[in-house]
Amino acid sequence: MRIPTTSCLCPFLVCLCFIQRCSGAGHHVPTKVPSKNQTKLANGETEVHHRPKRGWIWNQFFVLEEHIGPDAQYVGKLHSNSDKGDGSVRYILSGEGAGSIFIIDEVTGDIHATKSLDRERKAHYVLHAQALDRNTQEALEPMSEFIIKVQDINDNAPQFPDGPFVATVPEMSEVGTSVLQVTATDADDPTYGNSARIVYSILQGQPYFSVDPKTGIIRTALADMDREAREHYTVVIQAKDMAGQVGGLSGSTTINVTLTDVNDNPPKFPQKNYQLYVPESAQVGKPVGKIKANDDDLGVNADIKYSIINSEGANMFSISTDRDTKEGIISLKKPLNYERKKTYTLHIEGMNTHVDPRFSYLGAFKDTATLKITVGDVDEAPVFSMDYYILDVYENSPSGTEVGSVTARDPDSRNSPVRYYLDSKEDGVRYFRIDESSGVIRTTQPLDREDIPWHNITVMASEVDNPSLLRHVPVTVQVLDMNDNPPEIATDEEVIVCESSRPSQVIQTITAVDKDDFANGQRFSFALPSQLPVNPNFTLKDNEDSTASIIARRRRFNHLTQELYELPIVVWDGGEPSLSGTSTLTLRVCPCQRHGKIRICQGEAFLSSAGLSTGALIAILLCIIILLAIVVLFVTLKRSKKEPLIIAEEDIRENVVTYDDEGGGEEDTEAFDIIALRNPAAAEELKFRRDIRPDARNHCGMPPRRSPTVELDEVDVHEFIKQRLVEADMDTSVPPYDSLQTYAYEGQGSSTGSISPLDSAGVQSEQEYTYLEDWGPEFQKLAELYEEAESDVTT
Repeated sequence: MRIPTTSCLCPFLVCLCFIQRCSGAGHHVPTKVPSKNQTKLANGETEVHHRPKRGWIWNQFFVLEEHIGPDAQYVGKLHSNSDKGDGSVRYILSGEGAGSIFIIDEVTGDIHATKSLDRERKAHYVLHAQALDRNTQEALEPMSEFIIKVQDINDNAPQFPDGPFVATVPEMSEVGTSVLQVTATDADDPTYGNSARIVYSILQGQPYFSVDPKTGIIRTALADMDREAREHYTVVIQAKDMAGQVGGLSGSTTINVTLTDVNDNPPKFPQKNYQLYVPESAQVGKPVGKIKANDDDLGVNADIKYSIINSEGANMFSISTDRDTKEGIISLKKPLNYERKKTYTLHIEGMNTHVDPRFSYLGAFKDTATLKITVGDVDEAPVFSMDYYILDVYENSPSGTEVGSVTARDPDSRNSPVRYYLDSKEDGVRYFRIDESSGVIRTTQPLDREDIPWHNITVMASEVDNPSLLRHVPVTVQVLDMNDNPPEIATDEEVIVCESSRPSQVIQTITAVDKDDFANGQRFSFALPSQLPVNPNFTLKDNEDSTASIIARRRRFNHLTQELYELPIVVWDGGEPSLSGTSTLTLRVCPCQRHGKIRICQGEAFLSSAGLSTGALIAILLCIIILLAIVVLFVTLKRSKKEPLIIAEEDIRENVVTYDDEGGGEEDTEAFDIIALRNPAAAEELKFRRDIRPDARNHCGMPPRRSPTVELDEVDVHEFIKQRLVEADMDTSVPPYDSLQTYAYEGQGSSTGSISPLDSAGVQSEQEYTYLEDWGPEFQKLAELYEEAESDVTT
């Protein structure tokens, strides 16, 4: 709204006299130029001529905004005290809006505004004034700064920048409850007049709401506003400037107020009495009916908990709340029986779960109703006397043995006869049959507990009058144990016998297993078969704890001589009657690793660690056999072309034979062809080597270590040497191996004694040979020999 400046108050001009020296004062720093009172000398100095002080004289300028007159609006006048009015002074204006908005008369210094100004867009303008000598164009006064302020008029109405508004307030609130605060803004100058002084008033929404005229706070003006009666209200608020006086500008906004719900309404059943029909065949746990109480509140304030408050109904029925529909769901807790009870009466209560204590004066927030349930008669299927049956029968019982019986009856008043059947879809049908009239279950064949210890069958019962109504019951038959299985040795693996085993040494502890129940098979006895001769190699000891130990009876086994032994063992169980079984164990002789936790043949360990299958092992063995056959054939053909081993008939030399093949040690008897050296007459009979060590002397081959000197019986030594010489000369079947036996007698009467190891036979050696075990498997045999020799001497 524009107001003509011609009809408004004239600007209040205040005349000020401003005197400013050439050096400048305040915040103005004009440029120093020689004035008329100064003369510049030849040496560059200036001579000052003293004159009276002078300065700018002008009014402080104001201009009304929104000027719309045809003429330029007069602002004010600039004047310097050096201006004598003769037109010799020229006024120049510069700065914001100079020349476009503000113009100046160069002679008189009058300033006019040529355009309409808006204070809300720009409140003041900063300009600079300068007075020049019109003739010399020299500055009479330094340039000075001044401000033209735009004076405000009431041309802007109040506004609500955030409107329209949405607010909520709880129903039933007290008078004066704060709803919302609204704030209006006015672009006019708040420091000038009443243009920006706002007053609030309510145009719509009475008598429900009121507004504070100064703060704009909206409050409730009516008590006990009920949401169920009216939920939404529209309030219009006006803001007016000029302190609400006539002629002031105004603006308005709308507030949509919604009453929020509180729990001020109790639940109510639409009627007090209800009826419900339920057939007696209704399933337990399933819903049979619904009931609902109404509540005018919303959300949690309308939540209702239903309950059955009388014992007659609570024992047979239960009720729960559907959260979505707020209904009470009635379910059956126990089976109904029309013949026993035909009607039930339920007293149902509906109560709010969230009660506001402020409204307790309204009464109890609950209601009750009565529900009468009528039980309907239905033809029902037969009912078994038990929910499930557990029967038992001994195994091996003859076909037709009675296992047990099941019983069912017609629950209806007619008491119709019942027929029994077995479910043909189950596997147990082939083992049992049932009498359709009596319900007696019998076997159809002998049962084996070790095959199937439990049988599960299903018996069905139906009425003779209505066969379509069936009832099922599970029946479990336990097969009782009888001692009909002999015990067996628990292991099928070979027993490992170490070559270094000693007499009375436990080879392995064995146990037995019995397929029968633990009551019959928990105790076992062990023995060797009595009808067989005494085993010279092994014996058996019953430990009397259902275990037995295999014990070696002789010393030293050799896998080259015999690798496998069979040991039959008889096992008895503790059942009634007692049963026995004979199991044959296979014992394998192996050169076992010493001090190992697990006894395993070295060859087997190698093959098992390689992870080869049986087929691969057989293929490898076949290849090895073929290669050996080729090598043997090649060697035989080559040796057939060689010269005889004995160079001359007379050059016997104690049967020492020279040959070129390199032997593999004292146990290697296959490294060269010795067929040509054997006696054909004795070649077929296998004889043991007799040139290793004597049975009575076990110290051959010991390392030459010093031992205590012992006097030997000279006659015994002579006899020993002669005996060995005779045996070597007479035994033509012994070939010359890679060993040389030397028998020598050092004589008699020597004071130093003999240094031969033969003289240590009667005294235990102090030397320990356990270090040989650390040298590797090549010295294992030698360590065993020395260890056995020491044990014999100790014995």
